[in-house]
Amino acid sequence: MLALEEARARILAALEATPAETIALAEAWNRVLARPVPARLTQPPADVSAMDGYALRGADGSEGARLAVIGTAPAGHPFAGAIGPGQAVRIFTGGFVPPGADAILLQEDAEEAAGQVTVKETVKPGRWIRRAGLDFAAGDTLLPAGRRLTARDIGLAAAGNNPWVTVHCRPRIGILATGDEIALPGEPIPAGGIVSSNAHALAALVRAAGGEPLILPIAPDDRDAIAAAASAARACDMLVTTGGASVGEHDLVQKALGPEGFALDFWKIAMRPGKPLIWGRLGRTPVLGLPGNPVSALVCAVQFLVPALAVMSGLPAAPPATLLVRTGAPLAENDRRFDHLRSSLGTDRDGRPVATPFPLQDSSMLATLARAEALILRPPYAPAVPEGAEVEAIPLGQFGI
Repeated sequence: MLALEEARARILAALEATPAETIALAEAWNRVLARPVPARLTQPPADVSAMDGYALRGADGSEGARLAVIGTAPAGHPFAGAIGPGQAVRIFTGGFVPPGADAILLQEDAEEAAGQVTVKETVKPGRWIRRAGLDFAAGDTLLPAGRRLTARDIGLAAAGNNPWVTVHCRPRIGILATGDEIALPGEPIPAGGIVSSNAHALAALVRAAGGEPLILPIAPDDRDAIAAAASAARACDMLVTTGGASVGEHDLVQKALGPEGFALDFWKIAMRPGKPLIWGRLGRTPVLGLPGNPVSALVCAVQFLVPALAVMSGLPAAPPATLLVRTGAPLAENDRRFDHLRSSLGTDRDGRPVATPFPLQDSSMLATLARAEALILRPPYAPAVPEGAEVEAIPLGQFGI
């Protein structure tokens, strides 16, 4: 059996980013930049006032001075003239500072009457003025390639006068559930059968990770049916199957895809849950075969599919983000398989994160996974540790699952 880390490294090394496309900025949230976003203007474009008040020369701003108010400068309506000795212009936040002025007298430190303003507190030259280019200058790189765009990034790109951005295409992921015994939610359930949860759960995970899922019709335990369904997904950037990844009489994914040109890289991972896992290619299409067990499928997706989607989206190859936590219960010695303990996540009196594994860890219990907030990671042959020991965990909230 292959080690988890080696399996993930081999998967990620075999993938590349999707091609680039240019889209409207309004549609760019959560997309990954394929090209940097430049500043197409200077922000602010000129010296502007940071407060409401009066623009004047610092030399005229001594306490008690009386200045002639010669105009106004609200935001969007610059004063057309220049300020000379003994003069001031009423200005508002965001208004351009008129030529000749080098200070702002706050309105609460001023008293205006009969076309004149009296300085009640001495001003300092440069105070309350935002200089041109304070935020960025035309030609600056606002956002680098390889960045997943947040709402803050969208705002910055907009401020830089970018109506379009160039991003990587969303990875298209075909999802194929296999098995005679399964039916999609709401469909008739065959005798001795169950409802399939994998396709919908994986589609949600793919969307959360920035991909575009395509749920294929369920393929029965028939080689021709599996091969036909898989061939329909050749236009996708990756095919993800669930079920049929083990060695039983009805585990047919490898057998069905072999005659279609499937090249196997590896299968079987030393991890729990999720030992049966297939990785290979069907022509140019990468194929990730997940276990049919719903808990195993999702845990494997966290460890392999989510990092794969990141690489395909244009992000660096990396394992899932982890958190150092204290255990809320003693942990037994682990065996040779990398274990993932479904756990709640809280804090102790000192605000440190605490992960407490659920008493039952059966890989068939999807309700337990739904309640879990973290996966405590137990490497092969990890020794027993007492309650309160520090271990590594994967917070599940980051994946939207």
